Amino acid sequence: MNLLAFDTSTERMSVAVQVLRDGSITCWQHEGEGGAQTSAHLIPSIQALMVQAGLGFEQLDAIVFGCGPGSFTGLRTACAVAQGLAWGAEVPVLPVDTLLTLAEQARFDHAPEALSCRVLALLDARMDELYVGGYAFSQGLWQQTRAPALFRPEQVSADTHHLMAGNVPDASITRLPAGIGRPVPALPTASALLRLAPALLAAGGARAAEQALPIYVRDQVAKTTLERAAEKAAL
Repeated sequence: MNLLAFDTSTERMSVAVQVLRDGSITCWQHEGEGGAQTSAHLIPSIQALMVQAGLGFEQLDAIVFGCGPGSFTGLRTACAVAQGLAWGAEVPVLPVDTLLTLAEQARFDHAPEALSCRVLALLDARMDELYVGGYAFSQGLWQQTRAPALFRPEQVSADTHHLMAGNVPDASITRLPAGIGRPVPALPTASALLRLAPALLAAGGARAAEQALPIYVRDQVAKTTLERAAEKAAL
C-alpha cells in the first residue's frame, strides 16, 4: 500500500511515506523537533517526502497518524493536518493509539525476534503524571491489555512479563515502585505506524476524513488559580 504516516504526540516529530512499486516497498523518513515546532514544520516535511517519493496525495491508500494520548498541541496539529490532507485527496485516515505505536517501536528495537511479548508503554504526560497502556503481541498482531490511563509514577504497576518502555523523565523513574524495573527508551515513530497499518486497515480501522479526531486521556491541561491556591494551602 501507499501510505503517509506521522506522529507528533511527543517532543519528536516523525514522518514517513511508504510506496509500493513493481512489487517492492520503498520508504522515506524524516525525524525532527516536535512540540512547539510541529505546526510550522509538519506540512513542509510531509510535502518534501511526498516529492522524494514521487507520489501525489490522491495516490495514497490511507493517511496514518498518532491520535493520542500525548501532547495536546501535537495531537491537534496531527488531526488537523490528517483531516485536511485526507479531505482534499479523498482518501481515508487511520487513527492509531500513540501508546500502541510506542509499544510496537519498543518491540522492534528490543525484542525483534520474539514471537510474542507484552509491553507496558509509558509516555511522559507532564504535570507529574504518565500515560500508561498495556499491549500483548502474538502471531504478528497486537491486543490491548490495559486501556490508556493517567498515573503518577508511584502508581504504576507491571508484572514480570512486561517489557516496560517509553520516555519517562529521570525524576519519574526514581519514583517508580521498587522491583518493576527501569523502562527502556522508546518513542512512537512513523515507521512503527507503517508496520501497524496493514493489520489495522484489514481490521476495518480506516475512517472518513472528518473522523480524524484525537484521544484525550486528560481533559484538563492546566490547573485553575483556585486549584493551585488550594494545593499550596494544603502543604
